[in-house]
Amino acid sequence: MLMRIGGEEAGSSSGAWIDVINPSTGEVLDRVPAGGAEDVEAAVGAAEEAFKGWSARSPRERGKVLFHAAEAVRAVHGDLARTLTREQGKPMKEAADEVRGFANTLEFYASISGCLSGDFIRLGPSGDGVVIREPIGVCGAIIPWNMPVILMSWKAGPALLAGNTLVLKPSSTTPLTSLALAGILEKSGLPPGVLNVVTGTGDSAGMAIVTHPGIRKVSFTGNTATGIAVRQAAAPLLKEVTLELGGSDPMIVWKDASLPAAVEGAVRGRFYNAGQVCNAVKRVYVHEEIAPRFLEELLTRVRSLRVGDGLAPSVDMGPLQNPAQLERIAGQVDLLRDQDEGRLLTGGSRITGAAHDRGFFYAPTLITDVSPDSAVLREEVFGPVLPVMIIPDLDTAIKEANRSRYGLGASVWTGDLGVARAVFERVQAGVIWVNRHLTVPPEIPFGGVKESGTGRENGVQAISQWTHPKSLYLGW
Repeated sequence: MLMRIGGEEAGSSSGAWIDVINPSTGEVLDRVPAGGAEDVEAAVGAAEEAFKGWSARSPRERGKVLFHAAEAVRAVHGDLARTLTREQGKPMKEAADEVRGFANTLEFYASISGCLSGDFIRLGPSGDGVVIREPIGVCGAIIPWNMPVILMSWKAGPALLAGNTLVLKPSSTTPLTSLALAGILEKSGLPPGVLNVVTGTGDSAGMAIVTHPGIRKVSFTGNTATGIAVRQAAAPLLKEVTLELGGSDPMIVWKDASLPAAVEGAVRGRFYNAGQVCNAVKRVYVHEEIAPRFLEELLTRVRSLRVGDGLAPSVDMGPLQNPAQLERIAGQVDLLRDQDEGRLLTGGSRITGAAHDRGFFYAPTLITDVSPDSAVLREEVFGPVLPVMIIPDLDTAIKEANRSRYGLGASVWTGDLGVARAVFERVQAGVIWVNRHLTVPPEIPFGGVKESGTGRENGVQAISQWTHPKSLYLGW
């Protein structure tokens, strides 16, 4: 499959290619061009040429294109979900939900297109002020392999509605669905050059986007170390940067919580997409009064999860997305075991056997009695591993929840409004859920604090991340 520049399919300037691997089977699905600096240069040229016409359209005209694209995506969502499952590994149900989420996000931004307005400010006898928001220009977006479809919509939706043009780089391991979606957007009325997809590695195509002087803003989603490198590389150009980075989300289960709901919340929040979600549940703190029952029910539920090829209808969890991720997760659990930092209740190993030998499968893992200073609690574990800690009171739960360099999301499971309010006010995170976790509708701003990133995606507020205010002073 070829990347898309200026509305046309193109190979890389170097002639090199990257294999796209099915993580369930280890087989090569397709190959894409290994783009680099010359390809990004061509994409920026196409985006600059398209910017004048696209930015001149009214927001409602741009919104109509997004709306038509959402309809077109829904019409073929099954085919797109199958492509996503084959390249990413997640079960078909999760893939279909993610594709529908792409359409939902485009629809949301289309729905607010007629409401994008400036501000009129009365200054008194001396005059008045008008503030409008203008598109930034050519922007860049870099998306990861874990949720490539929904994250593409989080960036492309507000960026394009605001009137920008975009150079987007998908992960080199999951580029196929993003390329297909770009084609659908073009067929739905997006002019050539408004959205350009350059495939390649982060070191080549990704860094070329970050350092290109013609790209005035970059939105990056990925791990914290790479996010820091992106910010440092963009700094000499005074380029605007939005970073949605890692997380180690705590889940607090209070003593009055509904056990069935909390158990299901922990299972879905941790093992959805094999735990490869930035805002997944990564630590559970359960009150000592209900801990024995919670752990018993949780263990039974985790052991019931069926792991296999995401295309199989009965599968609950697919493989990890790539062999490096499998090695990383296995190494983190092995280190905990070797240092006697926790007690494994189930899992803790790769899954082997006739149906799993060639894929990147790891067993759903549940751990308790974890040392407070263990890396499993302090660092991000981006896979199907769930540590559960028992706490005596809410102060301890909140203190432990905040003992992390991350601050993306957190949840509390309770019927007590006072407990929920205390968690909302005192836990350091960009998003707090009550009696749920993981859900991120397009209407709600999303982002983190501390080392989980800067800036926000989603919601009406995201438009401000893709525009500049411009002030007019009227003297009378």
